[in-house]
Amino acid sequence: MKIGIPKEIKNNENRVGMTPAGVSELVKHGHSVYVQKTAGEGSGFSDEAYTNVGAQILPTIEDVYATADMIIKVKEPIAPEYPLVRKGQLVFTYFHFACSRELTKAMIDSGGVCLAYETVQLADGSLPLLTPMSEIAGRMATINGAHYLQKTKGGKGKLICGVPGVKPAKVVVIGGGIVGQAAARVAAGMGADVIITDISLPLLHSLSISMPANVNTLYSSHQNIVTEIKDADIVIGAVLVPGDKAPKLITRDMLGLMEKGTVLVDVAIDQGGCFETSRPTTHSEPTYEVDGIVHYAVANIPGAVPNTSTIALTNATLKYAVALADKGWQQACRDDEALYKGLNVVEGKVTYKAVAEVFDLPYEECVL
Repeated sequence: MKIGIPKEIKNNENRVGMTPAGVSELVKHGHSVYVQKTAGEGSGFSDEAYTNVGAQILPTIEDVYATADMIIKVKEPIAPEYPLVRKGQLVFTYFHFACSRELTKAMIDSGGVCLAYETVQLADGSLPLLTPMSEIAGRMATINGAHYLQKTKGGKGKLICGVPGVKPAKVVVIGGGIVGQAAARVAAGMGADVIITDISLPLLHSLSISMPANVNTLYSSHQNIVTEIKDADIVIGAVLVPGDKAPKLITRDMLGLMEKGTVLVDVAIDQGGCFETSRPTTHSEPTYEVDGIVHYAVANIPGAVPNTSTIALTNATLKYAVALADKGWQQACRDDEALYKGLNVVEGKVTYKAVAEVFDLPYEECVL
């Protein structure tokens, strides 16, 4: 199979779809890999590193899309890429369709096969291709929250860990999944007073045993959230409904309950955000204020640490990429139910129910 790895063109997105080590494995399986010139530089991988393992370098993104049967990338295609996706071409990446009608329509119109990392789901409900980026995003949510808590950044002027004689900051994490757990552990490691909430009692029981002593669990009811945000210093939104829009758990009115300079970090922004006042931001302009509350809603948080992120992502995606290349997408999805669940848009049809429901589009199960 001909596999293309284009350079990411989303704002400040320095990750690349695959490391040279991953490309080497695809080449060993007999596939041809085409990498766009300088695609890996932002992650610390030179063109030479790719050619040394058998990849071919192409000069433009148009060349990569025109040559490849399968595109492997990191972020969803953006407007300049829409016309490049061909009928029947497989695009394997994060799509997050539920937060963009424009993207959904463009991919329907393209006739391409859109296999979304974020909805590949194992039998136990876990999301193996979302997990590595969720772990990074969760850790960075706390690190960035602590940064913007500084007075010079619009925050309250608190040190997250406090000092002897001064209480540490209070961090409220809404959602106890991979992102929430990573955020809570880093916050706890930094010495904060941490609350982590979720609606799953079995999960809360598990977290109460496994989390550090300075992390307390709380059932995620509306009233409990209202109570805890009143004196919170950092609130991290870490909720996820696979493939669907995130619920709005903090409304505009609730901002008035919080102290000025509180920092909201919305990691769910890729799925529309879990705070009503959230809107996507970029690494070049990461924050804004609403009613004196600092909002951090960067839609590609792991893009700030692209070397770590690209290696972690390739570790997770490689076995699936090899299966897709070796067998073709149809047979690979027949053989692997988890991979089948990643099919969101297939040759003009919406094949993921949550996406169809968000935009009131016809849903059609993908029959292989």
